[in-house]
Amino acid sequence: MRSDFAGAAETYDSAAVLAREVGARMAARLDLVKIAPQRVADIGCATGDGIRDLQQRYGKALPLAVDYALPMLRAVRRRAPRLQRLTGRGPRLVNADVRALPLAANTLGLVWSNLMLHWLDDPLPALRELHRVLEVGGLLSFATLGPDTLKQLREAAATVGAGDTVKRFLDMHDLGDMLVAAGFGDPVMDMEMIALSYATPRAFLADQRHLGVRDELLGRQGWRDWRRLFGVWPRDAAGRLPASFEIVYGHAWKPEPRQIADGRAVVKFHSR
Repeated sequence: MRSDFAGAAETYDSAAVLAREVGARMAARLDLVKIAPQRVADIGCATGDGIRDLQQRYGKALPLAVDYALPMLRAVRRRAPRLQRLTGRGPRLVNADVRALPLAANTLGLVWSNLMLHWLDDPLPALRELHRVLEVGGLLSFATLGPDTLKQLREAAATVGAGDTVKRFLDMHDLGDMLVAAGFGDPVMDMEMIALSYATPRAFLADQRHLGVRDELLGRQGWRDWRRLFGVWPRDAAGRLPASFEIVYGHAWKPEPRQIADGRAVVKFHSR
């Protein structure tokens, strides 16, 4: 998937309708949180919509744009306002995998990740790494795809016997358990469905290709299977193909440690 995503840097923005909508809804949730982080990071930043939003929201914070695809980071640099580029105030670009971040422990006040974690077969190592780099009291805010994503396509595939075509995603309860296992405290999870529609099957497939996720999301079906599958995908009243995306939102704080690195418990005494 790395090469597909890297190759999509030039076309990503034209198809990233869902990511922009989810990012706006994630930002609205931050309105309810009173924090003043010194360092913020957008993990899996793509072309940088999220980090630009965080820069506007937390103008005094050091912004880090993190992605494993170098072409995406180059797009972040190009899209930074010219004054930021000239004054060196644009996002710091970090080419890294979320499971092995080249960042010191306890250094980030806010980690933001929009529609990235679900591409990992096992998000737990990534969540543990995000816990490591967050400072005590730091916030993780993320959105992922949930198991009812593209249920219309999954049902159509079952109807024609095309097999399991859509990637399986974790539900919010499993993700909540992973957050606790990674060391986060009091995770809050919720979900909603966002509906898109496409004029033609070709438009749907083109969007996934432009995002660099077509094969990872849909698998490698033969064209005959796709024709059969799209033939039974029910259309809406306007004759368009409806596509539902389950969006799982999560946020969790890094609590004070209960034990130090050598395993000894931390006990606090409060004087009266």
